[in-house]
Amino acid sequence: MTSMTFHLHLANHANKKGLFPVMLRMTQNRKSKRLRTLVEVRTAEWNKNKECVRASNPNSEWMNEMLEKELRMAKDVYLNLRSRGMDTPEKVKDSMKRGKRSPSFMVYAKERTQEIYDAGGIRNWKKHLSFCNKLEGFMRTNGMSDLLFVELTPALLSKFDNYLRCLPNVRRPSQQLHPNTIQVHLNIFKTLINRAIEIDGMLRPEQNPFMKFKFRGVKTVKEKLNEEELNAIMRLRLKRNSKTWHCRNYFFFSLYCAGIRIGDLIQLRWCNVTDNGRLRYQMGKNHKVRDLVLVGKAWKILDEYRRKDARATDYIFPILSGTEPWANCITQEEKDTLPPLMKLRMFQTIGTHNVIINQELDRIKHLAGIDKKISFHISRHSFAKMAKEKGLDNLEVKALMAHSNLATTQKYMGEFDTKQNDDALSRVFRNKKDEP
Repeated sequence: MTSMTFHLHLANHANKKGLFPVMLRMTQNRKSKRLRTLVEVRTAEWNKNKECVRASNPNSEWMNEMLEKELRMAKDVYLNLRSRGMDTPEKVKDSMKRGKRSPSFMVYAKERTQEIYDAGGIRNWKKHLSFCNKLEGFMRTNGMSDLLFVELTPALLSKFDNYLRCLPNVRRPSQQLHPNTIQVHLNIFKTLINRAIEIDGMLRPEQNPFMKFKFRGVKTVKEKLNEEELNAIMRLRLKRNSKTWHCRNYFFFSLYCAGIRIGDLIQLRWCNVTDNGRLRYQMGKNHKVRDLVLVGKAWKILDEYRRKDARATDYIFPILSGTEPWANCITQEEKDTLPPLMKLRMFQTIGTHNVIINQELDRIKHLAGIDKKISFHISRHSFAKMAKEKGLDNLEVKALMAHSNLATTQKYMGEFDTKQNDDALSRVFRNKKDEP
């Protein structure tokens, strides 16, 4: 009997995702059997001559490793069967199928990450990409060439958790990774496994390692500015039209508009200001529509930027360029239809301006003599503090800040609501002679 040959090729038809599974063909005496591998690609990503995934696929390295592993496994099975005189393509295929090859979780995680990018979820994609990079680092450290679903155990999660705790903090190299950053990575890990169970059927529910492995972050204190500190910033004599002057305006406009987020503020246009004195826009983070009355102080800031020749589609604040390719997309719906690469570039551009604004705010805090870490998002926290002090209840603040649920608002407000504890402590140490 002649030797058996092994080749890789694409399936004849695409699956529901529009991808072509890579098939392993085993041929002997002109008889062939095909076995579907765990790799799926677009036709343009497959190198027919070299029988491998092209580098244009972001997961090509891992996919090619998986294909090499499939080939080695098939050849090992073939040699084993050959020693017993049972080396037929059908026997090799059956033997490999009975071996219950466990699919790669690493390939699954990267495919899901790519799907998020293709769908335009840039924020979520960046988080998933960071998770995949951390998981790859963990695997290299432990000498692992792949991570299979069958290897997902509470013990492995614990090792990954310990690995993350030893990593340096990118922003503060002298410190280790923040516990809440670790929590973000573990949440993504958990989300991917839940999806693999509930949607893709890669695991059975009882195999979920997170049923036994538990984790949590730490509660952080959200910085906020009090009225005295806000007044100190407002009293600063800044050069008109300077970068610092503009950044102060952006911060206070956010404060007067119930803590508008930086990404939304940067993209505001004059068409978002209605004729009846309101600010109406759709939030980029959760697509909720915000419809707020523009208070007098907010109007005063807008007056600084009004131009007689301004068009309704012009940006309000001089931050983004109207010549960028995405500038023609006015509504959130139009932005959602942008190609992923253009969305990524827009996201990166906004992120760069966010860094610059925060640098100016850091300069402003020193000028005002404030010993707190200040970023643009602090305007949101400061508004929540002011709202609580003015007597607004949590439901009112939830509506103003457009939180998705009351629990989020309560996290903001709980830090400010100390009156009950203060009164109780005072009663413990109150002298009788002090009582009325």
